[in-house]
Amino acid sequence: MFACICQNGAVSGRVEEPSDEAFAAWARVVRVSQSLMARVEADLKAAGHPPLSWYDALLELKRAGPDGLRPFQLQKKMLLAQYNISRLIERLVKNGYIQRLPSKEDKRGQVLKITRSGRMMLRAMWPAYQTAIQTHFAAGLDSKDLQALSRILGKLRR
Repeated sequence: MFACICQNGAVSGRVEEPSDEAFAAWARVVRVSQSLMARVEADLKAAGHPPLSWYDALLELKRAGPDGLRPFQLQKKMLLAQYNISRLIERLVKNGYIQRLPSKEDKRGQVLKITRSGRMMLRAMWPAYQTAIQTHFAAGLDSKDLQALSRILGKLRR
């Protein structure tokens, strides 16, 4: 048993040490995730597209509709860990895929909105991304596997 240190630095009650099976499953999830992401990124690059983080950001801004998103909202919605959201935003603005507009609620803040070019980029990237998902992920699993995996991963999401 060992003490669990919370995000705020407090020490909570003692918890059981993870089993060997838990360590093995954790390592496998991390390795498989990294491998899948690398293969998807390679496929996008081979097709002449920008990184997956661009697709992810553009998709979330498209889903946000005409109101757009604040940068912190975009970061929370993204599937991918994006530690440097400001650089990503700069690149997307520079390439004309998104607009950065002043926030109506907070004059110091900004709102991000997808442009027509951004929508076109999403459409252009989707076939390569869709094929990569099918090839590197879905093709190795049947419908029951996918349902079970989704259910199991759903238990871990909080």
